[in-house]
Amino acid sequence: MPVKLYVGNLPYSTGEDELRELFAQAGSVVSVAVIRDRDSGRSKGFGFVEMESDADAQAAIEKFNSYKLGDRALTVNPARPREERSDYGGGSRGGYGGNRSGGGNRDRRSSGGSRRY
Repeated sequence: MPVKLYVGNLPYSTGEDELRELFAQAGSVVSVAVIRDRDSGRSKGFGFVEMESDADAQAAIEKFNSYKLGDRALTVNPARPREERSDYGGGSRGGYGGNRSGGGNRDRRSSGGSRRY
């Protein structure tokens, strides 16, 4: 059964082919994904490598955790399941804020009877 590994602290120039070749030194690689910013297409500095077996994954962790790639020491460990995102993480935030209609000069008019005009 394939095992997915998180690979962090990647140099921004690292591509999927380079990562695949590197991890193939530890065992059979099923898939590789370097995570990129959806707007700019630039690498976010981390990715995932799926190894064919537990033994291959363990060999990759032992070989490449703290491994220097470029000028960076990689972080390699088993990937955790993706966390659920709340509605507050971005996009439409709901709630109050922005330009509400009807606000106007309400504060001045509701100051009680202490002002005389």
